[in-house]
Amino acid sequence: MPADDRPLRADAQRNRAALVAAAREVMGRRGLDAPLDVIASVAGLGNATLYRHFPIRRDLVQAVFADQMARYAAAVERALEESDPWAAVRGYLMEISALQAENRALADLVTSAEYTDETRPVAVAHLHALLDRARAAGRLRADFVVEDVVLLLLANAGVIRRTAEHAPAASSRLVALLLDGLAAEAATPGPPPPDPAGIARALSGTGTTPPIEEREP
Repeated sequence: MPADDRPLRADAQRNRAALVAAAREVMGRRGLDAPLDVIASVAGLGNATLYRHFPIRRDLVQAVFADQMARYAAAVERALEESDPWAAVRGYLMEISALQAENRALADLVTSAEYTDETRPVAVAHLHALLDRARAAGRLRADFVVEDVVLLLLANAGVIRRTAEHAPAASSRLVALLLDGLAAEAATPGPPPPDPAGIARALSGTGTTPPIEEREP
């Protein structure tokens, strides 16, 4: 929608829809850093048209993946409704890892602080509650924290990037092995959990996604 909130003309609406569809397809294969000129080409439009609708990459990403990000928030809400604390944690981690495997861009998006929306703070608060409940029940290893979920998702995203085309079952195999180590009865002494501030810095553009692109109008 233009800055003055006037409705788009019919041709502009078609162009915007074509760009979003192209971005969904290209980013799904190549990740969030897919070249914007490739997206414009797939949409059958020029770069100027793309930047007119989406001045920065963040705008395009949010237009493409808002619905998918809501699926991550819904997953933790469903997990909190599960009566068994361990089944809830296990089911949640399996579900969001599977969502990552569906789409390379989503695999990057869920572990990126560059691209966020209003659903993320609520989802993180619910995740704290989910883990607190499982630890209090003695089912989840006592030192497993939200930052460890981020590590799991980062590992899964890396596996997806390297194996999606040739060994698509690798992601689910990794997650199954990692989950076996999270049960309280399987826990062994290990290093302390990662520092939250350090994890936040790691997700702020240092390897998961490129810096957000700006373009002069």
